[in-house]
Amino acid sequence: MLLNFIKLVRLPNLIIVAAIQYIMRWCIVNPLLVTNGFEHQFDELSFALLVLSTVLITASGYIINDYFDTESDLYNKPDRVTVGKSISKKRAMNIHIALNVIAVAISFYISIKIGIFKLGFVFVIIAGLLWFYSSSYKRQFLIGNLIIALLIGLVPFMVAIFEVPTLNQVYRDSLIQTSRNFNQIIFWIAGFSFFAFFVTLIREIIKDIEDLEGDFTFGSNTLPIIIGVFYSKIIVISLIVLTIVALYFVHFSYIGNLNSLIYISVLLVIPFLFLIYKLILAKTKENFHFASNVVKIIMVLGILYSFVVRFNTLNYL
Repeated sequence: MLLNFIKLVRLPNLIIVAAIQYIMRWCIVNPLLVTNGFEHQFDELSFALLVLSTVLITASGYIINDYFDTESDLYNKPDRVTVGKSISKKRAMNIHIALNVIAVAISFYISIKIGIFKLGFVFVIIAGLLWFYSSSYKRQFLIGNLIIALLIGLVPFMVAIFEVPTLNQVYRDSLIQTSRNFNQIIFWIAGFSFFAFFVTLIREIIKDIEDLEGDFTFGSNTLPIIIGVFYSKIIVISLIVLTIVALYFVHFSYIGNLNSLIYISVLLVIPFLFLIYKLILAKTKENFHFASNVVKIIMVLGILYSFVVRFNTLNYL
């Protein structure tokens, strides 16, 4: 039962979600605060609860997605199906509801604790989007892709949403007197969020191409079904090129140091170019599955760039 539950909630992905938020806190927020003479005001327990809430609502999203996709998943990936086989649909729904309730309750507790009650509604909206994504939007032209990309992009940005208001509250008078702000934190984390958004959008379209036959059989209107595999590949490659251009633009406009350029070129751009190469040649379901896994690796490497930011911040600013 435990192994089935771990498979159901995608434990490795949940670990990555938690790691992303802690990396944002300690590689982006912390060094930028230290170099400017500030301290964290969002305490460790509250942050751990924020991470837990994010992980729980992500897990609930995986469950409801599998719940509504049972039939198509049995066609597309029968060896990876859990709901309806190892775990009944009724039990899966009960677990989904329980995780959502706990996640939202924790988010409101944190929001009340820091004095910004309305922040709790962010998780209510996320829970709603995950439900409608799984039940309907996922099968519609591009809407599902954009929603899931937006939600993944929110994972790192949740750190800024909860960290920055508490900093503004405590340091308000000092900020006014010195004409300073915490926009640098927001800009850096927003950069990682945009990267996560575009990379997720790329991966979601590739996954739709991979699942083309099953999605067509069950009446979905995904991008490759509407415009075809060839033009879907053109869109994915265009998004990759746009992402590469954006990376170099940000580097040469705002960063400029050598270790950053080496990291971006070797660990991000070269994998992106390899991905383009594999997509051009891709013809089979296995080819596109391999390309999807390459995108996951690129996502992790993109988040790990935050360690370069930390090093540069503490050593050069």
